Amino acid sequence: TGGVRWSLSEARELAAETARFSPGLGDEVRRRDGHVPLLRLPFAAEGSAPDGYDTVVILPLRDAAAQDLVTRLLDGVDDALLLALPGLAEVTIETSDGTTRTLRRRTEAPYTVIEDSRDGTTRWRTVSRQGPIEADLLKDRPVEERLRPHWSVTWAVPTDADGAPERPVTSPVLHAPTPSDEPLGVPALLIASFPLDTARRHAAPGPLTDFLVERAADAYVELLADWRPVTEGIISLVPGPLGKSELDGALRQGILDRLPRTAFLPPALPRAEGDEDELPEALRPRDAEVVEGAGAETVRVLAEVLPCLLPAGLERRAELRTLGVARIALTEAVDRLAGLEREPGWWRRLYDTLAGVDPDRLSGLPVPLAGGPTPPRHGYEDGAESEADSRGRAARTTIGPRQVLLPAPGDAGHGGGDAADPAVLARLGLKIAHPDAAHPLLEKLGALPATPRAVLTTPQVRAAVAASLDDDTWDEEALDAEELADVVLALVRDANLAPGDEPWLAALALPDEDGELAPAGELVLPGSDFARVMRDDELALADQELADRWGEQPLAACGVLAGFALVRATDVVLDPDELEPRDGDFPEPDDAGLLDAVDVWCEDVLDRLPDTPVPPVATEIVAVRDLDLVDDDCWPQALAMLSRPPLRDALTQPLRVLLPDGTTEAVRSYTAWWLRGHPVLGGRRPAGLRAEGGDPLLVGLYDAADASGFEDEQVLRALGVRTSVSALLAEPGGAAELLDRLADPERTVSAAQLHALYGALADLDPEQVTLPDEVRAVVDGEVVVVDAADAVVADAPDLLPLAG
Repeated sequence: TGGVRWSLSEARELAAETARFSPGLGDEVRRRDGHVPLLRLPFAAEGSAPDGYDTVVILPLRDAAAQDLVTRLLDGVDDALLLALPGLAEVTIETSDGTTRTLRRRTEAPYTVIEDSRDGTTRWRTVSRQGPIEADLLKDRPVEERLRPHWSVTWAVPTDADGAPERPVTSPVLHAPTPSDEPLGVPALLIASFPLDTARRHAAPGPLTDFLVERAADAYVELLADWRPVTEGIISLVPGPLGKSELDGALRQGILDRLPRTAFLPPALPRAEGDEDELPEALRPRDAEVVEGAGAETVRVLAEVLPCLLPAGLERRAELRTLGVARIALTEAVDRLAGLEREPGWWRRLYDTLAGVDPDRLSGLPVPLAGGPTPPRHGYEDGAESEADSRGRAARTTIGPRQVLLPAPGDAGHGGGDAADPAVLARLGLKIAHPDAAHPLLEKLGALPATPRAVLTTPQVRAAVAASLDDDTWDEEALDAEELADVVLALVRDANLAPGDEPWLAALALPDEDGELAPAGELVLPGSDFARVMRDDELALADQELADRWGEQPLAACGVLAGFALVRATDVVLDPDELEPRDGDFPEPDDAGLLDAVDVWCEDVLDRLPDTPVPPVATEIVAVRDLDLVDDDCWPQALAMLSRPPLRDALTQPLRVLLPDGTTEAVRSYTAWWLRGHPVLGGRRPAGLRAEGGDPLLVGLYDAADASGFEDEQVLRALGVRTSVSALLAEPGGAAELLDRLADPERTVSAAQLHALYGALADLDPEQVTLPDEVRAVVDGEVVVVDAADAVVADAPDLLPLAG
């Protein structure tokens, strides 16, 4: 029937009966003291297995101790039984207490499913390998093993519903194929035909064990390499470096020697359907990298271009250290993006993920630029750049957000062209971030919003303006002079600059009335106030079409003269040799050398200051330039212009001079000095004139001047026009000037007028006044000039009538 049974008594009887015909068998039985090899003497059994079963095993137990042992052993049966005996499809265990337990095995590729009526269902991933054993490996093994020269290895790992590995619940020992006492720390169930020692509890050392260790390591690595889907949980299957026994240590070492070359680690960006040629399905540890200090989203985006990255959060996994997986800092990962060509939207996704990262770690972050693959101009090249691909999907990039401008939506220029057009600005070498990649993170890292003022003051624009007259700097990619002028004027207009805000703009090349290029600072706006007061042919007029197109504000802010221009210079050493007027090349707009006769003014100032071993310093010079260009007939209009802010302060405010000893002195400003010495008031110099209708005490001493258009007394005083005695005496040198006038016999003064003037002079300290050699006196009732030594002062003027 195919059934077998064993009986000790029947075996003995059969052995004794057979020994009568076989002397050798009788000798063997006697040598064994009557013991016979029970399990090698099966008898045919009656009956059959229950329906659906091929085999039934009935164990009659001899006593209570045996029953307890078998009960414990049967209770310990687990999934390893069906995994170790693949020929079994189902096992039912019935015990005497009426308990029935069934374990079933079925295959659901790639899983082996064990259904346990007591412990539930477990899905296992397995790998099994077998093969022949060479005779040399079996020569020290028993005869029974030498008769079976085959080896087998099975690894099994339980998984969850998603296919991720779990820790086996079976005994953590070697199964050979039944459980032994050989401990294993490898996180998987090992069932292998390892040779055991005589106690059948531990693996026997020797060449066969060494051979099977290698085959087991190969199979384990194969299990991990074929694991799909690849999940982060597979990392838990990497054994640690320390073994629990000699065999466990050998297995671990064999596995760890192979795993670095095995693709089993999960990539940060799993391969999508259809991406077989783009992304790896699994990574080899020796190729994989883990980014330290990066978030999950950042790593996923980086993995699109760095496919060997592992998912974020694995930095502290000891298994990766055991495998020698490389670790890179986020800064290094960012540096690897240099020259990368990706669409701008990809960069913005990356910036989104980096929003909370320390800016110091992102200094090398590439930024995609707008405007096409134009290289920098005028020697300003900051950072590596890559060209856009021929299909236009990717943008050229620059390294680091510093000196990158962020486009401002709705900030386009008008009238003179689009000042914020990235294509135009890129031709200047400006780095404008692509609008689709612009992100607040870039501003946090040093990029500037592309406001008109920010664009205008970049080194690239300043260099282009400075070189705008130099034809040698232009090439076919760069803006020509007309295009540059349109861009700069549009930026100036949109930034609402005032004249003098950016003095360097005066070097911008603009067309004059003849169509020739000239610096803006040497052109005059047609129809402007300055054009009406300027002498003909002194300065060229700007092109009329240019003036009509742009108007006064942007052109004047670029230095085109619509009115008088100011020169502002700080910490100017008052040395006449250093302050000579500049000739030749166009000077800087804040250069004091632009001022006419500035060296003569400097000498005059030094004459009024104490002698010092080193030249004093003017803390700030604010002066009106181009006064020498005014037409003589137009000075009334020019003076009216000069009396209005902001020019007024340059005329009326004294200049502060710092002396070497740390003290300061106030001296006359350059503008006031120049106007005093030139015929600007009715064809006469203002100094030495008095305001008509002013203080009557000055009548006869000063010639009258028509100052009806200058009600501002402070302006008149700055020009040197005398408005009152008190104002004259309050001015440095005013008292000496009045005494000199009184000593001039050509001047007429009445006795009453003289009395009042001497009364005004009486409060002055003689030590602070240069005294004249001659004075005005009254002789016989007539006011005359006499020698100071002959003049007396009456201490009792009421007695003067008696003096005769």
